Amino acid sequence: MKKRDLQALPAYIALVAPALIIYLFIIAYPIFYSVWLSFTDFNPNRGGSWNFVGLLQYRTMFTDPNFWHALKNNLIVVGVSVFGQIPIGFILAYLLFRKMVKWGRFFQIVVFLPHFLSTIVIGILWKRMFQADGPVSRMIQIFSGDPMAQFEMMLYRETVMIPIGFALIWIYTGLYMIIFLANLQKINENLIEAAKIDGAAESQIFFRIIVPMLAGTILVSTILAIAGSLRGFDLIFSITTQGLQRSNAMVLPIFMYQSAFQDYTNSMRFAYGAAISNIIVVISLILIAFSRFIGRKTE
Repeated sequence: MKKRDLQALPAYIALVAPALIIYLFIIAYPIFYSVWLSFTDFNPNRGGSWNFVGLLQYRTMFTDPNFWHALKNNLIVVGVSVFGQIPIGFILAYLLFRKMVKWGRFFQIVVFLPHFLSTIVIGILWKRMFQADGPVSRMIQIFSGDPMAQFEMMLYRETVMIPIGFALIWIYTGLYMIIFLANLQKINENLIEAAKIDGAAESQIFFRIIVPMLAGTILVSTILAIAGSLRGFDLIFSITTQGLQRSNAMVLPIFMYQSAFQDYTNSMRFAYGAAISNIIVVISLILIAFSRFIGRKTE
């Protein structure tokens, strides 16, 4: 190392140290602590004592049917986000960009408006809509002519994720619409005009010009959707009630919360919750790596 670099070393350390310390305490330390905790049987109710138990928490988790049910529901949420919110947001952004609808500014605000609302409020709103005496049930009664008909999707494990999927699309589609619209406005419109002069149809312009040029944005949006889906808690927690509905609509963050903070009969509940949180991170990294692999293959 040159003498000049050695003289500048204290200045480098002074500049880097504050950010590094903040990173270590806020991000790195909780990650390492969570990993360490998952290999113990720590429980604060026992006075903070702990024993090293190896992979016991992970073996317990993989044999728990609630974990696999929560994982299945979480993958449904990921599918709704990646194959529902992103394509719909992309199409809406394209329609607004190409000025195919009147009052484009108005529709842009209307679609994006749910993102400004509290997630808890939105969850309560959709729960009211889909409950047995809510507006959806009333509409079914009117159109079917059966005054006893009720909308009972929220009551069954096989169908409870359908109303939640509608709520997820309603609240987050506007976000991806704005992301795509902002990137569409960077495209030189002369390319589109030249394609139209050459006889390209609107579908050809969309699939052969717009989609390839926004491939990077689609990949970033997919990563954001996957990460948000696997840590989503508040919307599903608020749209379901205690008991049957919440158990049926359980996703991994809710399963972690209930295991760590509500299952008082489990002597290893904190460590078990840490193991679940670590698996959520691993699944998220796997899905993100897979999406990046697909993105590179389709470039």
